[in-house]
Amino acid sequence: MADPRFYVNRGPVALADMCARLGIEFPATAPASSNIVDVATLDSGGPGHLVFCAGAAALKELARSRAGYCAIGFSAEAMAPENMVLLRCAAPNAAFAVVAAMLYPEYGLARWNQAETIAATAVIGEQVSIAPGAIIGAHAEIGRGTRIGPNAVIGPGVMIGRDCEIGSNVTITHSYIGDQVMILPGAQIGQPGFGFASGKTGHEKIPQLGRVIVQDRVEIGACTTIDRGALGDTLIGEGTKIDNLVQIGHNCRIGRHCVIVGQVGIAGSCELGDFVVLGGQVAVADHVKIGDGARLAGRSAVVPGSEFPGGQDYGGVPAIPVREWRRQMAAVAMLGRRRQRE
Repeated sequence: MADPRFYVNRGPVALADMCARLGIEFPATAPASSNIVDVATLDSGGPGHLVFCAGAAALKELARSRAGYCAIGFSAEAMAPENMVLLRCAAPNAAFAVVAAMLYPEYGLARWNQAETIAATAVIGEQVSIAPGAIIGAHAEIGRGTRIGPNAVIGPGVMIGRDCEIGSNVTITHSYIGDQVMILPGAQIGQPGFGFASGKTGHEKIPQLGRVIVQDRVEIGACTTIDRGALGDTLIGEGTKIDNLVQIGHNCRIGRHCVIVGQVGIAGSCELGDFVVLGGQVAVADHVKIGDGARLAGRSAVVPGSEFPGGQDYGGVPAIPVREWRRQMAAVAMLGRRRQRE
């Protein structure tokens, strides 16, 4: 469910209209007057909400979901709760994207009043410094003592805490920023995640209706990007330090006091525990879980869906415990020397 501070719900949408738009049959178990009031995730959906089920991970959550309606593939029907209305379709994620866009047609980039640099409805705290060229959107809130650099853009509804440093050319949208946060020049916070439903006719954009939550005393490096969630939140935990040129995908949850070094790429829906360290150029694929205190050596790569217990060091491609990785590297070097002697 989208935050009304950032997104306007134009629903409800009649289920009959939605089925006609999608080109699917009206479900026999639904009353003719049924409406979809919102979209949600499987674990947060309620009676009037539409969710979708695609992939093995979603099947585990489907049986526990309380959502009233679900876009679902034909092979997953047996896992659905009895009282859930099923919208049977070949591409559930594409159907969900169409409905989300019907409910939230203005989900994209913010619209601006050309006459206002600082919106009349913005709330600016005491001792706030706003440099030339900065733009503050409608209903944004800037806490006491925060400094906004030249040409920074603070989107509508964004809330920034006290004593923050927002560098030049930073853009922040669809976000809540805590106290004493430092965001260096060129960083982009809250832009839409890279989400598409691909099919024979092309790639359907999945509306990104979530937020970015940055907790207190986080540092975000120059030209780093943190995408907002698709429906939930992208979270950066208290005290975490992020270097320059880092990419954090939508729906990631980064723990407290993590260190993420330059050129790291973290794909969507990853979870990092507290005090995790990622060395330079580490590549983390989607839906990965890394436990508290784990450390990954520079240029390591993590395959999708992996889980790494905390308190250990890892390295290599794909990443494995660092002692095993070093043994493998030593064995490869030994083989190379042996071949040279032959």
